[in-house]
Amino acid sequence: MPRLVMKFGGTSVADIDRIRNAARKVKQEVENGYEVTVVVSAMSGETNKLVGWVSGAAQGDTAGTPGFYDAREYDAIVSSGELVTSGLMAIVLQEMGINARSWQGWQVPVNTTSDHGAARIESIPTDNLDAKFTEGMQVAVVAGFQGLSADGRVTTLGRGGSDTTAVAFAAAQNAERCDIYTDVDGIYTTDPRITGKARRLKKIAFEEMLEMASLGAKVLQTRSVELAMRNNVRLRVLSSFEENTDNAGTLVCSEEDIMESNVVTGVACSRDEAKLTLISVADRPGVAAAIFTPLAEAGVIVDMIVQNISEEGRTDMTFSCPVSDVPRAEKALMDAKARGDFNFRELDKDVNVAKVSIIGIGMRSHAGVAQKMFKNLADDGVNIKVITTSEIKVSVLVDRKYMELTVQSLHDAFELERST
Repeated sequence: MPRLVMKFGGTSVADIDRIRNAARKVKQEVENGYEVTVVVSAMSGETNKLVGWVSGAAQGDTAGTPGFYDAREYDAIVSSGELVTSGLMAIVLQEMGINARSWQGWQVPVNTTSDHGAARIESIPTDNLDAKFTEGMQVAVVAGFQGLSADGRVTTLGRGGSDTTAVAFAAAQNAERCDIYTDVDGIYTTDPRITGKARRLKKIAFEEMLEMASLGAKVLQTRSVELAMRNNVRLRVLSSFEENTDNAGTLVCSEEDIMESNVVTGVACSRDEAKLTLISVADRPGVAAAIFTPLAEAGVIVDMIVQNISEEGRTDMTFSCPVSDVPRAEKALMDAKARGDFNFRELDKDVNVAKVSIIGIGMRSHAGVAQKMFKNLADDGVNIKVITTSEIKVSVLVDRKYMELTVQSLHDAFELERST
């Protein structure tokens, strides 16, 4: 019997009525002839509440940042939200006449590394599930976001980890597809809140989705898309609150499964970006490593990097990072300067920028895409501060006040409201 994995996020299981609604969708797939593995998140807001309790127990500050705590106990606490949801889903399915059973991560088991709070899945042996399916179980309801370390402790996969759990189960079970149910009805050409012309995509390639997820689209977790691409797991993103049809949602699949696509598939944006520039750094071998090593050690997520042309042995080094990382970045760079690791005249920062990117696998075989993007922004009077490119994307930093204008302008310029 074919296997299907269905994942329901926090808003999809926020209360008993929504769990019952999700269960009806599961029942429909059972009636379609599938053995189903359902992966559930904690009920909406539950994980934040549990993290708040950890903060209180560890005498954290008023901003909710926990003090010192045992990361193993943190995982034991925050993983409990998914246990409640999985049990409730199993009960509702049983009430509907479906042979369902809930599974905690350690019962499967979902084997992970011992990096508490940010564990990575190493393997999912399916013998236990397979045996129960053979005995007549129709649905396995798995608590997402959690696993088991080699030393027998519960681990968690980090925020959004239930997506990764679902994809990992689809790969391990050789499932026909992994359906990700959310509060949106698919992947759009851009954020529909910015432009009403945004169009739901029927299909998107793994590489495009990976770029969009990493560049600001929040529908899928980046790790889950990476895992799906590596294992060629077909993902379908669709709404928990609409009827299932053959054309529902967006299919994330390999490039070979897409017959024809626009040159540009979508426009992604990230509002909370910052631009930092080290002015007058010595232009010598090893200086880039000296700069970015302390940033990495401080946990600063560096994105766009630009080095200016050298003049008289000095240069400027510019990079972008999330606004929330700026204090750590400043401290790391100033500490490194004080140690004598490298020197610079001053550190210039701009915390009022946004990143806007165009993405599309069609860019590989079409010339002039970047030129069209830059000319369009010039015609709109938008100044570009930093540019980076790859095979299938072009990203720019612009003043944050121009982010919406930039997104709308590029969406129109590349006619993304039109389907192929």
